[in-house]
Amino acid sequence: MPTTTLSAMSVKPTPANPFEIAVDTLIVGAGACGLVAALAAQEAGDTVLVLERDPLPAGSTALSAGLIPAAGTRFQRAAGIVDTPAAFAADIMAKANGEPDRNLVDVLARTAGTVITWLADRYGLPFDLVSDFDYPGHSRRRMHGLPARSGQELVDHLRAACERSAIDIVTDATVTTLFADGARITGAEASRPSGDAERAGCARLILACNGFGGDPDLVRTFMPDIGQALYFGHTGNRGDALRWGRALGAAARHLGSYQGHGNVAHPHGILITWAVITEGGFQVTTGGHRFWNEAQGYSEAARAVLAQPGGVAWTVFDRRIAGIAGQFADFQAADARGAIRVADDIPALAARMDVPPDALAGSFAEATGRDRFGRRFEPAKALTPPYCAVRVTGALFHTQGGLATDGDGRVLTPQGGHLPNLFAAGGAACGVSGAGDSGYLSGNGLLSAAVLGYRAGRYRSTMPGTSDLKQETSHA
Repeated sequence: MPTTTLSAMSVKPTPANPFEIAVDTLIVGAGACGLVAALAAQEAGDTVLVLERDPLPAGSTALSAGLIPAAGTRFQRAAGIVDTPAAFAADIMAKANGEPDRNLVDVLARTAGTVITWLADRYGLPFDLVSDFDYPGHSRRRMHGLPARSGQELVDHLRAACERSAIDIVTDATVTTLFADGARITGAEASRPSGDAERAGCARLILACNGFGGDPDLVRTFMPDIGQALYFGHTGNRGDALRWGRALGAAARHLGSYQGHGNVAHPHGILITWAVITEGGFQVTTGGHRFWNEAQGYSEAARAVLAQPGGVAWTVFDRRIAGIAGQFADFQAADARGAIRVADDIPALAARMDVPPDALAGSFAEATGRDRFGRRFEPAKALTPPYCAVRVTGALFHTQGGLATDGDGRVLTPQGGHLPNLFAAGGAACGVSGAGDSGYLSGNGLLSAAVLGYRAGRYRSTMPGTSDLKQETSHA
């Protein structure tokens, strides 16, 4: 890690005066990861406190579609989909070219179904399966979401579950300092809007404060190819977990890994679901020409789009696809704000896009069979009028590298041991997307957030081995 950029966060010796309060599990961050961890920890018998810097829980989760991939669930079975954790793990490894930690991949793939069912049955989250289109790299339809397909909806449901469970969530509390005896965490200090500082002691600490996408210097250092892109994540993701981990002697991995997205409506700044591509749409330059194989995935699309003149492109689809995309609140918002252009034929669409009609017609003609970029278009999904288009740019959503952990979220040292009582999950931990952007399989971010949050919350050091989580598969 370049020390000139990644300066250490404040870690101080345990203060002589007692902490104002003390809990079993202290959690930094109240996005999906932190809230899942809180529910799991309390259910396992801990007293829990969650500290959140924002006025309301949101985090990067609220900026996403809120979809969590899982294999072998009853929701899949109801849709007639046969899937297994092994197939899910194979898809993760294939997308990331075998780069992720295999043990971590297996744990996430094996436990995801447990977490979905647990949240649905115990806490009433109304999950269902996205069953009307495919996500790149997934061999089965396994994305689970809430009705509005909104990350904010997911956070709101999790927050409500925590409130019903009487879990304390303190907002407007920015954690600035950790206290430790050697490498063992003893508590934390948070600043409040009034300028006061409050301290809490803990038996263990879970970092659920995401990654470092909101720190331009760290982004340019570790992922320079996306360093100038629009950042579409939470501005509070400043690398706090990474800095604290470094100060405590933790290992970090794959710091150049990230999830990008090449389908953000511009200049509206609204995410457009990649379903518009997987259902038969394509992208063209401002000159009307195709420029890459969009089937590779939306993370790779960020660099592909940003490489075009002006860093923008057009995504072209049709009314049928717009109907599928309309299940997402983001798409509805983009349509309401006039981001979606609609026309009855190709020349009229070209005029609405301000691109040469002949070039656009050529791109339509090319989007059949197997094209020159290696993408295969399905005849059944051929575009028909009326046609739609949206001007888009590429963006950085969140980092995928971070503190190295085991499958229970326990933070590792460079030698392979564990820090005594420090856990990391979600974007604070290294995920399973490999070393760059092309390894990101749809849903990897919330997969890590939900599953590592769950496992970190439930972990007990008295359990044998790496924690059997009380027969984790019994929930599925």
